[in-house]
Amino acid sequence: MVFITGVHMAGGTSHEHIDELRWLDCSNSTSKTFSTSSCVDWLRKGHKAHVADANGAVEVQVVNANPPYVRTVADGRYTDNLLSLPRY
Repeated sequence: MVFITGVHMAGGTSHEHIDELRWLDCSNSTSKTFSTSSCVDWLRKGHKAHVADANGAVEVQVVNANPPYVRTVADGRYTDNLLSLPRY
């Protein structure tokens, strides 16, 4: 499972301003960063990423805007889990 563990913001504080994400691949303990556009492409290819929360994990999904960005979704509703992650 892949978990997003931190975000880098550029030009603001909302989801649309997440410029880069740090992630951890639990299957091999690899930690890297990727741009939001790379993350969007990766998710659209069928991969999944999550953010840990008090109830387990919430899924990261693509918001189809111009440009597209990422946001967590729990129980069919958008959540702010990405914005609560550490900044780097």
